[in-house]
Formats: sequence, structure tokens, C-alpha cells
Amino acid sequence: MDREFAVRGKAAALGFSACGFAAVVPLPREAFLAGWLDAGCAAEMRYLERRPERRLHVRGILPEARTVITLAYPYRPPGPPTIDWRAELRGRIAAYALDDDYHDVLGRRLAAFERFLAQAFPGCRTRRYVDTGAVLEREWAVRGGLGWFGKNTMLLSTRQGSWFFLAELVTDLVLAPDVASGSHCGRCTACLDACPTEALRDGLVLDARRCISYLTIEHRGAIPPALRPALGAWIFGCDVCQEVCPWNAPPAPDDARSAWQHPRLDEILALDAAGFRARYGRTPVTRAKRRGLLRNAAVALGNSGNPAAVPALVGALADPEPLVRAHAAWALGALDQAAARAALERARGHDPDPMVHAEIESALERDMAPSRAVRTGSAPL
Repeated sequence: MDREFAVRGKAAALGFSACGFAAVVPLPREAFLAGWLDAGCAAEMRYLERRPERRLHVRGILPEARTVITLAYPYRPPGPPTIDWRAELRGRIAAYALDDDYHDVLGRRLAAFERFLAQAFPGCRTRRYVDTGAVLEREWAVRGGLGWFGKNTMLLSTRQGSWFFLAELVTDLVLAPDVASGSHCGRCTACLDACPTEALRDGLVLDARRCISYLTIEHRGAIPPALRPALGAWIFGCDVCQEVCPWNAPPAPDDARSAWQHPRLDEILALDAAGFRARYGRTPVTRAKRRGLLRNAAVALGNSGNPAAVPALVGALADPEPLVRAHAAWALGALDQAAARAALERARGHDPDPMVHAEIESALERDMAPSRAVRTGSAPL
């Protein structure tokens, strides 16, 4: 039994849906990475700017590295929308975040993989990564034959589409490298056309400053007002560019996960710190933190156009987090209701935070209608 066969067999036994091998060489992406960073596309993810050269060579991680074992682990795609989110006041969470935190799930499997390699190949050294560290995961996955870069900048596979996580084992074990596949996107621009905030551009460019996933998860401050209407119902992540991709099969109904995928927005706004931990403590949603998730829920309620959202938003004007109060004020202004205006008038001049005060003033001064600065109609549930 050759070593490649043994390694792939163990990967499959651990639940990985694909396993590829890439020879360790410097990645020729320095110019692209530098241009992307210089253009500001990383937004506030400043860690990407620190010693970017580390991302181009894994020998900074393991000097003796000879192979990157690159792995795919599937997750369930979202079920098709079956509700009227505006009428029911329900938000939307990206499919990958609906189960236990993938860092933990895959971390345990990678640890088991490392134990196997240590036993099968005594003296073998490894380093494991799951969406962490200075590792350009998709680059190594392409080189390992797992797929190609889609125009949405995600890794695509003819067999799996894009509904999978990536993980890596950097090792000093020599394994025969796989052959990278060519692109199969052709002239399709479905993902570019469907992006609600126009965050995707030709040339495999994603501008994080406009990306709904970035804005609802990584971004810690106020969401730019011009982009808020385009978030639609999304309160954590976004699956739009995956849902429209022809390489992803149409999802099957999944009623068991529907409530988790489409949580009630008023319930989200009512979560205190303990409630947030109890509900989302073992999931990736914790990445947004309580204040980020409630900020996003307030925006979604404002986007609903439903007067029934007013009571929850009025309550959020008393939230301990200024970020939540500020976005609740914006949402009340967007709803164009007498009760919303009355609540804003009561709060006017009383909130000590300048950001909240500015949002209240802006909400009262504008014509109480949502901004049309972005393509609100292209923000599906």
C-alpha cells in the first residue's frame, strides 16, 4: 500500500470529502496580494497586512515542510426559502454557521489525522490549520487538485460545488503532488451579477468593504448607511453567490433547520449576554459578538418595511451597547411610522453617545424612507 493511498484512506475515514497533495513551493501571488491590500480591499482586517510574505511560503510555519495536505469537509447547504421574511420578521444566517463551530469539529479530526500520520510514518512532523494562521487555504487547495477559484473567489469543485470547508496539514512527509484543475466558470457571471452590494469584481477580486459576510461578521463598527438596505435579511454571513452558482445543486428542503436558519429578529434583539451565549455559544455566530449580531438584526428589521418591527426596535433604543442603539435608530427611521418617529423624538437629546445621537438626528431629518444607494431589490432571503 503506497503512502498516498493510505493518507487518502484515512482522510475519507475521518469524514473529509476530498484530499489532495501540493508540493511546498513559494506561492507566486505576491503582486496580487500586495495590490489587493494597497487597494484597501481587506477593510479593517489589519492582520492581513502584517508580514504578508509569511502567507506566500509555509516554510515559515514548518521549515522542513515538503507537502501541504489539503482537505475538504462538507457542510449542509441552506434549504430553499419557504417563508416571507418581511411578514414574519425573520433574519437569515449563512448555512455554514448552523452547526457546531467548524474550527472545533475539524480541529478534532485533524488532531486524529496527525496521530495517524505519526504512527504510520514515525518521525513525521505536521502543523494543522482550519481557517487560521498565515495559510492561503484556497491557493493550496487549487494546487492540491481540489478545485479552482470561482469568480466569487471561493473554491469550486465539479463534484462538490462550494458547500465545504477547507483544512490543511503542513508536513515534512513527501507525497506525490496532485495536478491543479483548470477553471470551469467559463463565461458565467451569475455570482458577480447577484452580489447585493457589488462586492465582487472580475479578476477574482472581493472587496471586503462591501461584502455582506464581512460587514455582518468581521466589521466591528457601524455599517455604512448606504449599504444597510442591501443586507436584506442577512444577520450573519451571506450565501447569495453560492446559491446562484450553477455548480451547486439546488438545495433540498430542510424544515428541521429552518427556524435556526431564519431566526425571529425580535428574539435576537431581546438577547442579553447570557442569552446570546446560551443560544450561539457553540456556533460560529459568536464571531460577530452579541453587539454585532443585534446591530445586524436591527438593520434587517429596518429593511423589512413591516410596522410590526417597531416595538422591538424601540426596546433596542435602551440596549446597553451604543452600536445596537444607533442601528435601531436608523431602522426606526427607515420604517416611516408615526410610532417610530415618536420613539426617536423621545430619545432625542437623551442618549449620551455621539454616534447614537447622530443616527437619531439623521433618522428624524430624512424623509423616513430607506436609502436606494445600492440595489436593494437584489438582496434575496
